[in-house]
Amino acid sequence: MSWLILALLVWLGGWALNIWLSRWDRLRAVRIAVPVIFGVTLLVVWEALVRGFGISPVILPAPSVVAQTFAASTDLLWIDFQQTVVKGALRGFTIGAIAAFVAAVLIDRSKFLTRGLLPIGNFVAALPIVGIAPIMVNWFGFDWQSKAAVVVVMVFFPILVNTVQGLNEASAMQRDLMRTYAANYWQTLFRLRLPAAMPFVFNGLKVATTLALIGAIVAEYFGSPTRGMGFRISTGVGSLSIDLVWAEIAVAAIAGTALYGIVAWIEKRVTFWHPSQRR
Repeated sequence: MSWLILALLVWLGGWALNIWLSRWDRLRAVRIAVPVIFGVTLLVVWEALVRGFGISPVILPAPSVVAQTFAASTDLLWIDFQQTVVKGALRGFTIGAIAAFVAAVLIDRSKFLTRGLLPIGNFVAALPIVGIAPIMVNWFGFDWQSKAAVVVVMVFFPILVNTVQGLNEASAMQRDLMRTYAANYWQTLFRLRLPAAMPFVFNGLKVATTLALIGAIVAEYFGSPTRGMGFRISTGVGSLSIDLVWAEIAVAAIAGTALYGIVAWIEKRVTFWHPSQRR
């Protein structure tokens, strides 16, 4: 009962503290502190509920147990991180982003591709990953190449659709003004249309960061060398090592948050002129 009372008190205390801090939500330190306090509150409540109800670690391990497993398995987690994130997700993300950007420019130049490729893109984007992953493993083998291929398929069309929409953001009056300056297509593209498209491009990139990690992890369920987050999660569930599974989930969450933060940081530096980035 004491653990349950602790959980309730911590939850109410964190709630009240965040409400009080919200008065100064324009301060950068407050904007960072609020989610941190909320996250710590959830972990403490999680720990208290697991101990208070006596939940088995096989069903739901406490955060302290997960932290101990995390600290004791850093070498293994680092190997899985390199296999899944660095080799699979990042390489697939990079290839897919470059391919989507080139395809968006080609679509912008061709009405045929605009009417033909985009509908097909929407169709392919709706394909389930559990159907794509086994095919890619069969084509490219069990190593990181098949995981990167799955990631390319997942990130290509979100980035493509956002980039195509962004290239059409420049108004007709702005384009006419560029023509009065005798600017050709490529000059108009690089000096007007691409800068105007950057907010849309980064929206696609931010969506793709989460899709890349999900795609790489799920693809490892259908064939992988004896390393990788998806492989470790699959074998961990089979051997009832649920604490190791949660440790892998924590690594994936940290990696996904870091990748999203890097893209958002670059966006602020590139689109500093956009109203969404002004204070």
